[in-house]
Amino acid sequence: MRRPPLLVLTALLAAAAPPSFAENPRVEIVVRDHGSIVVELFEQEAPLTVASFLEEVRAGWYEGTVFHRVIPGFMIQGGGFDASYQFKPTDKALRNEADNGLRNDRGTVAMARRPDPHTASVQFFVNLVDNDFLNHTAKTPRGWGYTVFGRVVEGMEVADAIAEVPTRRDRVSEATPVTPVVIERAVVLEPAEGEAPGD
Repeated sequence: MRRPPLLVLTALLAAAAPPSFAENPRVEIVVRDHGSIVVELFEQEAPLTVASFLEEVRAGWYEGTVFHRVIPGFMIQGGGFDASYQFKPTDKALRNEADNGLRNDRGTVAMARRPDPHTASVQFFVNLVDNDFLNHTAKTPRGWGYTVFGRVVEGMEVADAIAEVPTRRDRVSEATPVTPVVIERAVVLEPAEGEAPGD
């Protein structure tokens, strides 16, 4: 059987790969006493979610919020509570975009939500492992899944370290850090010189 030319194989692999930084914005999440997590956002695959996330980053929403639910071997979740574990209310309700073909694999970033599939707002989580059960399977209440809108490109070791902090079960979650893991700031990174979109 003839093998496809190397050029064809390269093209197929390139088509399956997520877009490069030249095409996507990045956000740096600076976590007190832990370091920074840099997230590449998939604008093409999750346009509504990415636009909302960037809006909140630029508005300073995430400054002073915490990772309030951290579970080793699963994920770390944040963005909805302040450093005193007080809930930050929002009236946002985003349309679920989990049918975009992206999977909740290790290192991806997705939106948290309530049982209704179209209730994501500001809370996000970083997948620490491949969480296949969170993927979209059907447009039904149980099958919608959770919208992946980015991936960690720097600082995955920071996310892993956060997952190991001591936790307790309380009113906030079943795994709330005993010492708050505070997001000091989240900022949109400008492309470095020579990395302008389209290059």
